[in-house]
Amino acid sequence: MSKTEVILTHNIVGLGAESDQVKVAAGYARNYLFPQRLAVPLTQVNERHIGALRQRRAEREAHEFNTMTELSKALSKLICIIKVKAGEDGKMFGSVTAGMIADELKHQFDISLDKKKIHLEHPIRATGDHEVELHLHPEVKGILKVRVENLASVAAPTLPQNGTEPKTEEGKKPKTEKRGPAKRDAKSEKSEATGEKKPRAAKSEKSAKLEKAAKAPKTEKQA
Repeated sequence: MSKTEVILTHNIVGLGAESDQVKVAAGYARNYLFPQRLAVPLTQVNERHIGALRQRRAEREAHEFNTMTELSKALSKLICIIKVKAGEDGKMFGSVTAGMIADELKHQFDISLDKKKIHLEHPIRATGDHEVELHLHPEVKGILKVRVENLASVAAPTLPQNGTEPKTEEGKKPKTEKRGPAKRDAKSEKSEATGEKKPRAAKSEKSAKLEKAAKAPKTEKQA
């Protein structure tokens, strides 16, 4: 496979940065690097632009350094919460990976971070608080606090299987409110307290006349 020497005009991960002179496959340069303007052929004319490319490279690296430094400070103040399924002893049924942490950073804080920058010496396999090392830049590292919570511990409480009612803190069943007799009005209560009798309803006019006539004295009949 034939090789050709080119001058990179942009930073290409795994290959080089601006102004670097590298050898690549001729087909790769012809079909990808040159059409995308990521590199130019190594010629005397193009070598004159190396100084400008180095200046651009220095500006880009300074910007990346400042950006990653600020990001490291911001991430150190955050706590990334990840909820997983685990047993009562806190041991997880799986593990927390760098990809999961990157996804939660995007979901919780809208921070896009390449999972390759999240350095896990060993996968996280237990609940609790953990400190994860971040490799944000060749000259910038940081620490992210990750809190792994058990989904079972935040589940809503359920009634006992035997169907009994839940007990209160004192171990007693909650009392249901009993309904008492209907309230009597204030006048009735006052009458009972004083011993007064309720007035009877007024008699009709006809009944009153009959009663008056019966009580009147009878006159003697003449002989």
